[in-house]
Amino acid sequence: MSAAFAERERGERGLSDSVDVLTGGTHPADEVHPEVVEAMQEVGIDLSDRTPRDVSTEELSECDVVVTMGCSTLELDADVDVRDWALDDPHGQSIERVREIRDDIEERVSALFDEFTGERE
Repeated sequence: MSAAFAERERGERGLSDSVDVLTGGTHPADEVHPEVVEAMQEVGIDLSDRTPRDVSTEELSECDVVVTMGCSTLELDADVDVRDWALDDPHGQSIERVREIRDDIEERVSALFDEFTGERE
């Protein structure tokens, strides 16, 4: 969800040439959970064709900012701004709870872009 919202923000803010979005997990699931696909479709984002993937420490070490969702055991030696959002795992949650998590992620992603672009609402 966070990567999809970040990709949307990047496009809406005209930052496609200057911001890369990398997504993955240290222990990714086999699929994007159906409840996540459903909740994201409600806001016009289709995740049905996405597949979770591993992300390496080397890839993350080249990032400026890394956001973890709360279940990471990530330890980076590089000078990377690591932020743990400590979110509940949406897997197995009710659609109402997944919507709450989705909305929280959307707000956090927007705020992160605001922080780095100097924009405030």
